[in-house]
Amino acid sequence: MTDCLFCRIAGGDLAADVAYRDDWVVAFHDINPQAPVHVLVIPVRHISSLLELQLTDEALLWRLHAAAVRLARELGIAERGFRVVINTNREAGQSVPHLHLHLLGGRPMGWPPG
Repeated sequence: MTDCLFCRIAGGDLAADVAYRDDWVVAFHDINPQAPVHVLVIPVRHISSLLELQLTDEALLWRLHAAAVRLARELGIAERGFRVVINTNREAGQSVPHLHLHLLGGRPMGWPPG
């Protein structure tokens, strides 16, 4: 999808501070971080939101979470704690219509979140 910001990042057409990449997943540092560590983990394939996932996408969902865990360890936030968030649609704060996980850590997280 050529007009999707995250598709352009996944395709290498738009620069980003990439932290991880494989055939299924791209992860990059958020340009407006909400924590000392704030990485976005996206599928390479365009999926607009969590609502579009199908049962056949279970391997993709596992890979997204596995990439987040790997990055939490590599970025030194796994032991102290981290948060993984998926915002879905406007009222939840999804500003880019491409499924993405927010990996957040490096500071205490409050509850409730928002």
